[in-house]
Amino acid sequence: MTNKNYEVMYQEGHVPVKSWTRGVPFDENSKQQLNTISRMPFIHKWVAAMPDVHLGKGATIGSVIPTVGAVIPAAVGVDLGCGMMAAKTSLKAHQLPDDLSGLRSRIEKAIPHGRSVGRGKRDVGSWENMPDDVIAAWSPLDEAFKIMCDKYPFLKNTNNIKHLGTLGTGNHFIEVCLDESEDVWVMLHSGSRGVGNRIGSYFIEQAKKDMERYFIQLPDKDLAYIPEGSPMFREYTMSVAWAQDFARINREVMMERALTALREEIPTPFTAEAEAVNCHHNYISRENHFDKNVWVTRKGAVSARKGQLGIIPGSMGAKSFIVRGLGNKDSFCSCSHGAGRVMSRTQAKKLVSLDEHIKATEGVECRKDASVINETPSAYKPIEKVMEAQKDLVEIVHILKQVVCVKG
Repeated sequence: MTNKNYEVMYQEGHVPVKSWTRGVPFDENSKQQLNTISRMPFIHKWVAAMPDVHLGKGATIGSVIPTVGAVIPAAVGVDLGCGMMAAKTSLKAHQLPDDLSGLRSRIEKAIPHGRSVGRGKRDVGSWENMPDDVIAAWSPLDEAFKIMCDKYPFLKNTNNIKHLGTLGTGNHFIEVCLDESEDVWVMLHSGSRGVGNRIGSYFIEQAKKDMERYFIQLPDKDLAYIPEGSPMFREYTMSVAWAQDFARINREVMMERALTALREEIPTPFTAEAEAVNCHHNYISRENHFDKNVWVTRKGAVSARKGQLGIIPGSMGAKSFIVRGLGNKDSFCSCSHGAGRVMSRTQAKKLVSLDEHIKATEGVECRKDASVINETPSAYKPIEKVMEAQKDLVEIVHILKQVVCVKG
């Protein structure tokens, strides 16, 4: 295996696990979780682990799981269709204002972000009064959503249209970046929000109930699966497809609003061209690998077919990358979706001081308060090492460095 860029873990009775993790942290808990997944009888060929791999619920984040005849809802997760979008503008760095706080403020006002809950409080992360552009963007989603609600009435009470065009919390972000040629980019990261979470959670629980009903023993209850051909399988794949569409449109609405905020802040007229628009990294896809049609679950991984553009972001103080896929068959034509955590959110809050966070985000117009320490750069693997570990999966097209970062 010396000529390969990946390493192989193998246990008797399991399929192999191929990991692109040379030079990056790869903890024992993640290895064990991947080995547990590799025990499932319907895995096609092997499981692939990307260099941003870290422990997740249901399945390891940064994993690619090809299956035949079944899917594992918890491996897909609940942030269905979560992914990235980037747009390159005709602006140059010198055309941005010296003080970027006004631009950050405009973006924050244009796009709901974060979350607030409590009796009598409105969630700041949702729309109070629905804007016309959001209503128009919901239109292609509406008919299928009504059909889903007839089948699953609980979906009517989810945050659906109220969350369209909103950012969310956690590691979701909107950034203004500069590339190696001083061109200005807008990049963002979000998914299917409240309604996607509810869809994912529902089917995870239904799959677990089916395992109990049919006395199916699993190495981990979160690996409960839905067999292909069952009524639930069709409902699940259709619902996930809808959530992935929601996530894509959600990003498109936010991108337009972010670009409008940029135009309001900068008098210079400019154009913007979207790159890697539909770049999911939490999703399922029907694909052909090694002469077989399979379901590919990418849990924190990005499709990297030959020539396909993708986005691999670093942390809020690090570089990000626009990449072109090399079509590596061993990885099922996939790459990492980011840097990958080395600290949990709780650990980061305990171990990283506010002064350290402020220093790590120097030069970036962003929040520098204690509430975002869980997203501080040192909570993530070094993105340069992550990129080196997957040099046979993607080639770098642009290197971006953020100058503005809006967090949920």
